[in-house]
Amino acid sequence: MVGSPRWLDDEQQQLWQDLLTVVIALPTLLDRQLQRDEGISNFEYSVMARLSMTETRTKRLSDLASECNSTQPRLSKVMVRFEQHGWVTRCPDPDNGRYTLATLTGAGLRKVADSAPAHVERVRQMVFDPLTTAQQRHLGAALARIAAQVREQLDGR
Repeated sequence: MVGSPRWLDDEQQQLWQDLLTVVIALPTLLDRQLQRDEGISNFEYSVMARLSMTETRTKRLSDLASECNSTQPRLSKVMVRFEQHGWVTRCPDPDNGRYTLATLTGAGLRKVADSAPAHVERVRQMVFDPLTTAQQRHLGAALARIAAQVREQLDGR
């Protein structure tokens, strides 16, 4: 390593600790609400929500895994559970048989729709309600820059 370490100053250290709290604890709190109310995890909700937001409610599993920051094996286990509940079907991609497509069923769409109101309310309580509109914009701009840096690093694995 060249030169001395670039230590965080007190303000940066506090910001870092607050960010860690949000990154670690917020998903746990969202999981609790969804598990209690709907019997699904935040990750599972995210998978179904992403499928529901496509025109055909269909995505390649590899793309879905990437979007959800998941491994293929983790997503595959979720797909098995979803299929057991009738929320998702899987089939080979007709355009390229090396890929598998996941399609959200009508029952899966109803599950997302039923889960969404309480989940969105919890997100509002935890993320948006404590902030003014201006703070939300500043946070959005800051997170977009951090997310871009993270994505760049992930893409350069």
